[in-house]
Order: sequence, then structure tokens, then C-alpha cells
Amino acid sequence: MDKYMYPALFEAYEDGGYTVSFPDLPGCITEGDSLTEALTMAKEALELFLWNMEDDNEEIPEPTPPEKIETKKGNFIVPVEADMALIRAKMNNKTVNTTVTMPQWLKYQAEKKKINFSQVLQAALKEQLNIKN
Repeated sequence: MDKYMYPALFEAYEDGGYTVSFPDLPGCITEGDSLTEALTMAKEALELFLWNMEDDNEEIPEPTPPEKIETKKGNFIVPVEADMALIRAKMNNKTVNTTVTMPQWLKYQAEKKKINFSQVLQAALKEQLNIKN
């Protein structure tokens, strides 16, 4: 599925901050110093949590209808949407560091020629995997 919408439980603090949790997704918790920040953080937390669940091949539960979630006085429910197509594209295209092992003499020779190790490794991997740009 590409789009999900889950109810987020906002718990207000006296100082104006909020803790946000998702009743259907235990462990998916964030916070913000203002309502605007808490909403932004809730969306980001939901997207990353669902992306990790997908990446781990975990079953994603059905969201509970917001009207069925009971809240304490002062707390409230906000539906938060996650567009997984966008998140997948973002996460799959982020750069990551990787350690490679090679003979020291080869590293020195490449550095003398100012060779970009990342570019060479990417090109070699694409060639090995028969990936065309």
C-alpha cells in the first residue's frame, strides 16, 4: 500500500509541548515543543516507523478508527498520513557510508591520482549488477 492514515494521540503539557504516540503502532512515539512541531514530527515518525516495518517485512496493522480511541481530558486524536511512495524513494536514494578493504599500495596510488572512491565503487557495482543509468 502506498498511503496510510493512522490516528495519533497528542498529549499536551502545561508548557505547550506535546508527546505524540500511535495507539496502533507500539513504540512509534515522538514529541514537539509546539503543536506545529509535534504535527511535523508525528508525520516523520509515522513514515519512518512504517518504512522500517516494510523493510523488516513486518505486517502493518489496520488503523483503528479515530472515534474508537478513548482519550484523557486535554488529549486529542489527529489523523496523520504517510505517503510511502515518497518515503521509499527518499530512503532508497539516500547515501550511506560503507567500509571497503583494499591493499594499502592501491589506496595510495588512487589517492595520488585524486580518484573518487565512491564514484568508482558505484560505477563498478552498477556494471557488475548490469544496471544502466
